Amino acid sequence: MSNTLLARRACLPLLLLAGMLVGSAAAAAEVRVMISAGFYGAYAELAPAFEQASGHHLVTVRGPSVGDSPEAIPTRLARGEAADVVILDDASADELGRRGLVKPQTKVEFARSQIGMVVRAGAPRPDIGSVDAFRQVLLAAKSIGVSDSTSGTYLLTTLFGRLGVADQVAAKSRKVRGPPSGEPVAAVVARGKVEIGFQQLSELMHVPGITLVGPIPAELQPRFAYSGVVAASAREVEAAQMLIRFIASPDAAAAMARAGLTPNAAR
Repeated sequence: MSNTLLARRACLPLLLLAGMLVGSAAAAAEVRVMISAGFYGAYAELAPAFEQASGHHLVTVRGPSVGDSPEAIPTRLARGEAADVVILDDASADELGRRGLVKPQTKVEFARSQIGMVVRAGAPRPDIGSVDAFRQVLLAAKSIGVSDSTSGTYLLTTLFGRLGVADQVAAKSRKVRGPPSGEPVAAVVARGKVEIGFQQLSELMHVPGITLVGPIPAELQPRFAYSGVVAASAREVEAAQMLIRFIASPDAAAAMARAGLTPNAAR
């Protein structure tokens, strides 16, 4: 069977689902989406199927869930950039709701995410199978790269202190600005600019030139999840809610799993 036919068969459930969701939708809409890089891999696979079946057109901009970047989603919304749907980490979605920038009652959790670690391809693969082993890897590393968004904030402000290594790793830790103007942490590791790197698994796993060591120990993982929510400024509310239902459906779970996420619909 050809790869093209396999791809068509894989998309069929999504297309049928989108058709059912759209159903009696009146007219095609332009739906503006703001999305965090950690969910973008899954979204990039799901969005074309939604567009094809619904007739709606998705206009997408990317940015971190938090941070001081001018591209950060909270910054974009606060300065009045237009959006219908916002997809970002769950805690940031809640904060946007408290600030009146999204409609909190429309929030739907899509998938859980884990923080992972990478080294450059060909480099020794460290043992991070226990908390103590992970701590020793941090102390031994010559340089550490972290995201300028949610995972990096957690590592720098919470986890390194919890492990008692904050002072030892501060000078050798580097924040990496992510897409759209930046790049994944793994890309910096692949070029040899930092020895080890940390980010959401979904942002690490498909970057060339690295070895994915794996997730950090389970007892050190925060509860990270990605959610979709309708923006307070949304003009296409009905189409926005359709997109959220589509991504949250069981038929969309496989795309999220391929992107390194644990979909809610599969649990």
